[in-house]
Amino acid sequence: MNRLGWTILLLVLLAGGAFFLMLSPGSAPSPDATAETAAGSAVAEPAELWRADPSGFVIPVAGVAPAQLVDTWGQSRAGGDRAHQAIDIMAPLGTAVVAARSGEVEKLFDSAAGGHTIYIRTPDGGYVDYYAHLDGYAAGLREGQVVQQGQTIATVGSTGNASPEGPHLHFEVKRMAPGDRWHEGEPLNPYPLLAGTRGGS
Repeated sequence: MNRLGWTILLLVLLAGGAFFLMLSPGSAPSPDATAETAAGSAVAEPAELWRADPSGFVIPVAGVAPAQLVDTWGQSRAGGDRAHQAIDIMAPLGTAVVAARSGEVEKLFDSAAGGHTIYIRTPDGGYVDYYAHLDGYAAGLREGQVVQQGQTIATVGSTGNASPEGPHLHFEVKRMAPGDRWHEGEPLNPYPLLAGTRGGS
């Protein structure tokens, strides 16, 4: 075979190899992988979230580490008229607020004290996580929607009675008795759950 013949044979083999690689498994993303990517688009990057082991919570403000949390549970509020039954997580205005746990959005509510708020009930119905002073909700968030842990649900703000100079997330955890509505329940201190100093709720 002359040089021209060898060159043509080599080109045919290369073209065949390229065609085979295009058809081989793994050359295109599977439907499952595409679905996972789409689902992940609503979840903050893992590097931005801190998991509070062993409770299983993630800190509900992106970029905040356990060491940055301050236990504000029980502090005096309203001139001593009430005790603070939550933790305040300070962060710049507009910082992503994420679901500390998976659950169903039971109520989106505006109040004079809490401003823009979200109530999310856990799948077993036993707890409600409450997020307040929000600047705004994530696009499309609605009552009845199931959200996944780590999913962006809102942004940090200073609505309600929060000071504009100190935007923060007011985060509560409430243990719910059978029949308790979204605004009821027994408040629990979220600090040890988020800081990872105690077991699960």
